[in-house]
Amino acid sequence: MKTSWYKEPWAWFVFILPFTAVVAGIATYFIANSNPDPLVVGDYYKKGKAINMEVGKVKHAQKLGIRFALKLTNNELVIKPTGIEKTFPLLNVNFYHPTLEGKDFYLALTPDGNGYFRKTFDHPVNGKWKITITPFEGHWKIQNTIYLPQSNYIDIIPSPTEAQ
Repeated sequence: MKTSWYKEPWAWFVFILPFTAVVAGIATYFIANSNPDPLVVGDYYKKGKAINMEVGKVKHAQKLGIRFALKLTNNELVIKPTGIEKTFPLLNVNFYHPTLEGKDFYLALTPDGNGYFRKTFDHPVNGKWKITITPFEGHWKIQNTIYLPQSNYIDIIPSPTEAQ
């Protein structure tokens, strides 16, 4: 007794394997094209020279004895100078997310009456961040990796190994 091909289970098994591979390939294509990766730096030599300049700025901050303490509680960021007794008219503070470039943000902070730099956020800022603090003139730089929120003050100190 002969049966039709579509009534055979092995025929469907043979057809379903290539069909699922085609569907998975199409889905992978759409996922890859909807979330493109950022481009890699093209000129590595220039990037390496720029890194050396940044390390020089960090070493300059070490020589000057510049340090800060940072705290973030209840969506309020407080940065206070703890190194040399110098007032800073403006601090440039950059927050870099380790994996998502779209979450990076920049702050230009001025001191309050106590010399502290404050910022209140509308949304919670949490997770791992690479923070960079520079003055308005940009002649020194401090860069550290921090985890937010922080209920106690954490020290932000210049470290040449963190700048690379």
